[in-house]
Amino acid sequence: MTAAAPPPPLEQLAAWVSERIARRREEQVDFLYRLVRIESPSHEPSTQAPVFDRIEEALAPSSLAVRRLAGRTSGGQLLARSPRRPRAGYQLLLGHVDTVWPVGTLAKMPLREEGGRLYGPGVFDMKGGIAIAVSALLALADLERETGIAPALSPVLFLNSDEELGSPDSARRIHLLSRRAARALVLEPAFGPEGQAKTERKGVARYGLRFLGRSAHAGLHPEHGASAIRELGRAIERLSQLSDLARGTTVNVGVVSGGTRGNVVPAEAFAEVDVRFATEVAGVEVERAIRALEPTVPGVRIEVEGEVERLPLERTARNRALYERAEECAAALGQTLGQASVGGGSDGSLASLHTATLDGLGAVGGGAHAEDEHLLLDRLSGRAALVALLLLS
Repeated sequence: MTAAAPPPPLEQLAAWVSERIARRREEQVDFLYRLVRIESPSHEPSTQAPVFDRIEEALAPSSLAVRRLAGRTSGGQLLARSPRRPRAGYQLLLGHVDTVWPVGTLAKMPLREEGGRLYGPGVFDMKGGIAIAVSALLALADLERETGIAPALSPVLFLNSDEELGSPDSARRIHLLSRRAARALVLEPAFGPEGQAKTERKGVARYGLRFLGRSAHAGLHPEHGASAIRELGRAIERLSQLSDLARGTTVNVGVVSGGTRGNVVPAEAFAEVDVRFATEVAGVEVERAIRALEPTVPGVRIEVEGEVERLPLERTARNRALYERAEECAAALGQTLGQASVGGGSDGSLASLHTATLDGLGAVGGGAHAEDEHLLLDRLSGRAALVALLLLS
């Protein structure tokens, strides 16, 4: 029996991948322009289909089979995978097509190129990441046609349209795909101008606290009342004490309301609380403390609603190993990667519950959710090469 040929060295694969991505450079940028010109806010599901149409068209040369999955409350999802059953398993690419920008934003925040930067709503978070993923998949398809070399783990691309809302409609499918995947690569924007991967994300929880007391005339019979606002004020101090910056836990009372008139003891008050935490254990501890709040003002009761919206992305052993592999791929391409811890959430936190996950492999730039949102055009090809090589390695 003839022994199988050893795989090409990583540096050779890097050169081959880079060359094929360079061929499609203009195609990649043109595709990105077309994506950004289609406004696709999360809250308007009907705007998502045209984005999925463009992505399906762009993937046609890859021979991946594309399925459109209907959403219940969102614009649905797109799933692209090999039509052949993978023998060695698959690896998952995750991203989203929805943005935080309402329809009409392009009129006041037009797509424009300036000083090597491409500005526009959603260009950085994360239509640039979609362009990177598509470019990487097309490069791998070209490489397989020309050399027969293909990833041992078949790539599967999953894009949703409700990530900016916390993925309520698509989380179930992300869990299902991640459970069976060997690893997950998330095309969310990179961190900082160096393009660092995001290897740690805080979890997010939001709670609404309602304080219910008893109204009374503040001048005639204040003793008959039970002030909900007084209890709210005391609770704010206790909630603030739950923050632990050393552990990465923050508890912020961001919205308060209550009362009806200045001469009425307030019977009702409300507080909106945002919680960020670095570990799942810390999130459980804070939730228990919030739900255990006891009133101190006689006659007032406290009702708590809300939940953890996103678990944290933690630096687990398998996640660290995947990051180290990405570092090797970056070095073979003449790049440096680096890693960062960030506060915002992503679908990487869902995938990490089930498989090795690396986040922040998307565009390099800045201004996510801000009017100066942009990406660096000269970093697009390098990021696509990194994703392609990581898929191949």
